[in-house]
Amino acid sequence: MESNLQSAEEMLAALRAGAVTSVELTEAAIARIEREDKAINAICVPDFDNARAAAQRTDAARARGEDRPLLGIPVTVKESYDMVGLPTTWGMPEYANYRPAEDAAQVSRLKAAGAVLLGKTNVPATLRDIQSYNDIYGTTNNPWDHTRTAGGSSGGSAAALAAGFGALSIGSDLAGSLRTPAHFCGIYAHKPTLGLAPTRGMVAPPSPALPTDLDLAVVGPMARTARDLTLLLDVMAGPDPLTHGIAYDVALPPARHEQLSDFRVLIIEDHPLIPTGSAVRAGVNRVAEALTDGGAHVRRHSPLLPDPIEAATLYMQLMLSNAAATLPIDVYERLRTDAAALQPDDRSLDAARLRGMVLSHRDWVHANARRELHRQSWRRLFTEFDAVVCPITPTPAFPHNHNGGLEDRHLTIDGTDYPYFDQLVWAGVATMPGLPSTAIPTGLSPEGLPVGVQLIGPMFEDRTPLRLAELLEQKLGGFRPVNSARLHSR
Repeated sequence: MESNLQSAEEMLAALRAGAVTSVELTEAAIARIEREDKAINAICVPDFDNARAAAQRTDAARARGEDRPLLGIPVTVKESYDMVGLPTTWGMPEYANYRPAEDAAQVSRLKAAGAVLLGKTNVPATLRDIQSYNDIYGTTNNPWDHTRTAGGSSGGSAAALAAGFGALSIGSDLAGSLRTPAHFCGIYAHKPTLGLAPTRGMVAPPSPALPTDLDLAVVGPMARTARDLTLLLDVMAGPDPLTHGIAYDVALPPARHEQLSDFRVLIIEDHPLIPTGSAVRAGVNRVAEALTDGGAHVRRHSPLLPDPIEAATLYMQLMLSNAAATLPIDVYERLRTDAAALQPDDRSLDAARLRGMVLSHRDWVHANARRELHRQSWRRLFTEFDAVVCPITPTPAFPHNHNGGLEDRHLTIDGTDYPYFDQLVWAGVATMPGLPSTAIPTGLSPEGLPVGVQLIGPMFEDRTPLRLAELLEQKLGGFRPVNSARLHSR
């Protein structure tokens, strides 16, 4: 495999053996970006001069005998992370010239680990879309089919990895923003347990970079192999020193099992609120077959699974109550009027989202209490299972759709249209209770598009789904390079 598509682990081995230098890896990545990214638009803020200087420093450090976790590895960073000297806009034109005063906590950790930062990757405006486009940087195209989305909100990072622009990237996830782009672009991503990795400095401008404990949202790693996810998660995980005095190592428990035959896995391919498209269903079943073939204990039903309808409703309410907190008061009052007009028996997801946007504190406390009951149910489930396999979204990457407001769009699933945001119910399965979830590629759809699934694990047992991802990678083949004809198509 050419150097630009090697894993970070392979690059590190070559660096340690003296077979390559960081300068060579960095120059190769920059050359590939300059050659290929005009058609993809993944790297919205290149930082090549600083990357070249950093590569020289890491080579000098290695020559002195240093060896850090990512020493000399070229990586990218989602645009939403603060980086000194570079804009942080979240795709909002009014902040096109905003420059943060300090690095985000995760950017600092990347630099301390010796990573070479190539630049920043594209996002949707305010990070609130399942696609990555905005009025500052334009649209990121899926490397597999440029007429389709790379996903959002970490779509630029996923497209960059699929195209060979760096070995690793960091993103964030509230509504599948790590997992959906990974699924659409055929790479790996991991949504950590809520609170495992500090989010300070992954903040919309011009807000200060405070060590805030976010509800639902996490930051996490993206890569081309499952083992690379663990490599990067070990750099990202651990408490924020601003809230804990000093940073210290996180002793996550080891994976429950090392062999596929020891895993107990629950397969879920259907959701009562939205159908699963045929291509994604086939992907789930490829994983089920690989697990069975490897001797794993596989089941397709369990009474221990928390109520998926209530879970999706709680997820929408908790997520939208947070998103609407900064709305102008006149908009908020209109939403209150609209919510009051809903029929009491309207249990649609549209209604849940609207009610969530005007949720009172009293009602939020009630919803949060219900969430704790769901967490308790998940704890019981994980006494009988080690992981849950389910879809990430109902379809592979869909065609670009920038028409109208998000609430007016639809997703077509096997020929039938459904509300655009209803596809987020699968992301919410892990997000609402704060569970870790690893996105893995499972192969291609009949149209030749990547299809992924998520492996959900017990809270703070992130290494369990990550190890399962490694074992399934051996069975399913993992990342596939994009066909060169597709990569160059316009």
